[in-house]
Amino acid sequence: MSLYNTHHIKLYNTLSGEKEIFQPITDGYVGMYVCGPTVYSNVHLGNVRTFMSFDMIFRYLKHLGYKVRYVRNITDAGHLENDADVGEDKITKKARLEAIEPMEIVQRYTVDFHNVLNTFNFLPPSIEPTATGHIIEQIELIQSIIDNGFAYVVNGSVYFDVHKYNISNEYGILSKRKLEDLIHNTRALDGQSDKRNPQDFALWKKAEPTHIMRWPSPWSDGFPGWHLECTAMSTKYLGDFFDIHGGGMDLKFPHHECEIAQNQASKGQAPVKYWMHANMLELNGARMSKSTGNYINPAELLSGDNDIMSKAYNPSVIRFFMMQASYRSVLDLTDDGLAAAEKGFHRLMDAFDLIEHLKTASTTTLFNVSDWKQKCYEAMNDDFNTPILIAKLFEAVKFINQIKDGSASITPEDLALLKDTMSSFVFDVLGLVNISKERTDNNKLTSAVEILINLRKEARLNKDFALSDKIRDELAEAGIQLKDSREGTTFTTN
Repeated sequence: MSLYNTHHIKLYNTLSGEKEIFQPITDGYVGMYVCGPTVYSNVHLGNVRTFMSFDMIFRYLKHLGYKVRYVRNITDAGHLENDADVGEDKITKKARLEAIEPMEIVQRYTVDFHNVLNTFNFLPPSIEPTATGHIIEQIELIQSIIDNGFAYVVNGSVYFDVHKYNISNEYGILSKRKLEDLIHNTRALDGQSDKRNPQDFALWKKAEPTHIMRWPSPWSDGFPGWHLECTAMSTKYLGDFFDIHGGGMDLKFPHHECEIAQNQASKGQAPVKYWMHANMLELNGARMSKSTGNYINPAELLSGDNDIMSKAYNPSVIRFFMMQASYRSVLDLTDDGLAAAEKGFHRLMDAFDLIEHLKTASTTTLFNVSDWKQKCYEAMNDDFNTPILIAKLFEAVKFINQIKDGSASITPEDLALLKDTMSSFVFDVLGLVNISKERTDNNKLTSAVEILINLRKEARLNKDFALSDKIRDELAEAGIQLKDSREGTTFTTN
């Protein structure tokens, strides 16, 4: 019997605003779609957190025995600047700036996206479709919306008629916004004169003569609107009504709201049973922003080559840090938080490594392993509550250390259950990687480099700057960068 028959998940449905018992449309099968990246730049650390949340959800559903079809798209066309219906496509703009083909931009940043996610031990989705690979499906979808009377053509562009749609449906059902309020708070914008109303959104845009990315359609040579691709690809691979649609909180409006409207207008039904949204990642208590300088990308965080964090952090430490907060909570990325997570992560791994060496006893186990295992499942069944799960894992860590110290005992049967449960939740569900050997090697490297740092410090005090510079330069050649500050000298490795 599959675990999902005895473990029933309650997940928070953004559509209802409540936790609901998860009941897949088809017993034993789950269809999940998550909005992927627009590949015009390196993946943002906040996006990594969103995708990591759904990787964890994907892992847990698979752990329970569900057959999951997980679809995560690549937006490689149609995403205009500022998420508006005017301006230049983000990929085209980047291609113009670098004087290369748009698909070179797409290839470069798709590879970066996959490399970063692989570094953090993500499972690949079942299907990863691209917007450019589904132009025909998007054109067909537009035509059906036009045929049903919810879209209009102006000068070769096609717009969704939000006001007409709202007469028979509810535009704002997901974000809890009222169209009347949107109308009241909308100012007329230059360049939107083709629209009947400012709230209408583009399904197809006629390409200007200088626009590089374009495809033929019944209305013009142009390109699809950003919202359209997800409706076309999710329903193609998961059906007109599927289980879970996920993404970042910032996509709830207008992107996901528009997806609902498109599906209702074309197919006459809502597309999704459960809408799930992951919350934002902040940096030192403030919104991450390149323009303000409060920003760090994944590569900088992993290498330590930045002015924000005191050191480099292992991918599994960062993943553990992110799992310590609910996917629906705002998470503040700080150096202190990462350092504390690093200590906790190593305590967890050290305890797991100890299990193999623990002595068993024939007496009754003082720690109720079966009850503890059930509580681990209860945590995950409560809207994928990884913080509570981690707290339960550390109850086991405490018990493991007590067995090691001789103040507690465990039977062979309970020890096997403890190890199996720890392995399932730590590695299979949370997606962590045991880096014990790597840490041992790093500790040896740290000790050796610190000896050289102290020798360099003595050389500088003795005004032997030639020796000081030689130590620094030869370490740099070996891929070890020294960083001097008022607090002392630290190092990073390339």
